Amino acid sequence: MRDIKMKFLRALVLTQFFSLLLTINAWATSTPSPTPTPKPTPVPGVYTWHVDPQRTGLNSSEIALTPSTVNATKFGKLFSVSVDGHVYAHPLYVAKVNMGSAGIHNVTYVATEHDSVYAIDADSGGTPLWKASFINSGSGITTVPNTDLKCSNISPEVGITSTPVIDPSSSTIYVVAKTKENGSYFFKLHALDLATGAEKFGGPKTLTASVSGTGDGSSGGVVSFDAFTVNQRSALLLNQGVVYIATASHCDNGPYHGWILGYNATTLAQSYVFNTTPNGSDGGIWMSGGGPAADYSGNIIVGVGNGTYDSSNEYGQSVIKLTSGLQVLDWFTPYNQAALSAVDSDMGVGVSIVLPKQAGANPHLTFGYGKAGKLYLLNRDNMGKYNGSNDNQIVQVVPGVVHGQTLSSGAYWNSYLYFAGNNGPLVQFQLTNGLLSTSPVHSDTSLNYPSQGSTVEISSNGNLTPIAWTIVGGGTSAAILRANDGTNVSKVLYNSSTAGVTLPNSVKFTSPLIVNGKVYIGTQSTLEVFGLH
Repeated sequence: MRDIKMKFLRALVLTQFFSLLLTINAWATSTPSPTPTPKPTPVPGVYTWHVDPQRTGLNSSEIALTPSTVNATKFGKLFSVSVDGHVYAHPLYVAKVNMGSAGIHNVTYVATEHDSVYAIDADSGGTPLWKASFINSGSGITTVPNTDLKCSNISPEVGITSTPVIDPSSSTIYVVAKTKENGSYFFKLHALDLATGAEKFGGPKTLTASVSGTGDGSSGGVVSFDAFTVNQRSALLLNQGVVYIATASHCDNGPYHGWILGYNATTLAQSYVFNTTPNGSDGGIWMSGGGPAADYSGNIIVGVGNGTYDSSNEYGQSVIKLTSGLQVLDWFTPYNQAALSAVDSDMGVGVSIVLPKQAGANPHLTFGYGKAGKLYLLNRDNMGKYNGSNDNQIVQVVPGVVHGQTLSSGAYWNSYLYFAGNNGPLVQFQLTNGLLSTSPVHSDTSLNYPSQGSTVEISSNGNLTPIAWTIVGGGTSAAILRANDGTNVSKVLYNSSTAGVTLPNSVKFTSPLIVNGKVYIGTQSTLEVFGLH
């Protein structure tokens, strides 16, 4: 009986062994299951103009939007939300905001020239989650009519022009609004709670400033900030706990100067003041809606337009490097700065991108450019200051390769720089050993950009699948969203107009926001949202 049991157990073991061998063989010879397509990892937020303080314009964490998915079949308009004014400011984005009783939402924040800020569900639109307004007509507080300013660059009203900035650590969005209050003019810095829109830190804070100087509009050796003449177009910068606010003027109407004001992000107390031309005139910080850039050490780089230059403390037509305390460290001024000012050919009309470390003799690069259509590649460690004979002291001057005037901001991805010039195509330069190619790739010249060019934004999945995004428009025509292959911009991936999508009129220098599989566009009356169908 015992022998029978042992034989049975041996047979059972052998049966299981051969069954296991058959299973292993089946695994080895079967066709493997396909690897699941990775789902996009949600980006926690886009908190500032052009994505980061270095102003690269690059969201390198975009998985869903690729050259194979962005086409008229798979990609298009999803929804829109009406707003109460023109949207000059770049929309911003924060994921998973706890809105209290309204629950948790991915939120797009939109500011308008009607002095309003909206919190909008980024995935479905609908009724705004909240709206903050900084006007009260019953109390005599309104936006500023452009007729008061005798300037039609921003029309018909001036309210919030600059892109706000978000501090995710304190759940705060900082906004600068211009108002007319019973006949007087003000700029105010607002710090709003991301979840409710309520004022924080004792705000708002009225912007005021003065410096010693004998320049235009001075009195008794003092130059004062004038909220009437000031145009606060440049995007805000949050850097080392300080909110920086840069200014120019309306239509070059003087007397005016360029200012940078720094306010403590927690107390809203004024920390720093800088004036570009205290003993001269002009020197506005325009940058086509772009903001001052911060380098990797916290220094600030900013472009300055027409104005007085004297290589001492007057910095018109210059790219300036300042400490976080707004002390000048270095600068570059073109040799022909006086001639440029004489014909209103501003430097500093676009933002200076702080490039990541490059190969070659000058690893720490930024650049300047202006209406003359030249690109000035600069060494951040030695920017060159001023040479009255030529510009040979800087890394590189690339003339004439961007068509016409360069009136908007470029973007950077993986050793490529992208620009869209005045009445010209999208242009793609390659950086090799720290130098720009002089034979860039161009998009289809039949699709040239209008007289104001277009700000470029880039999305990619790391060093893969880059797309160059632009908005065609400028104020008198319908907005058109374009997407070009970032490895070769001559290849058009998507054009909303040819895809049959009609959008409201755009504003000049507007930038698309690309994040988590969607594209957000501000127009003269709406937030337009595109994505995959």
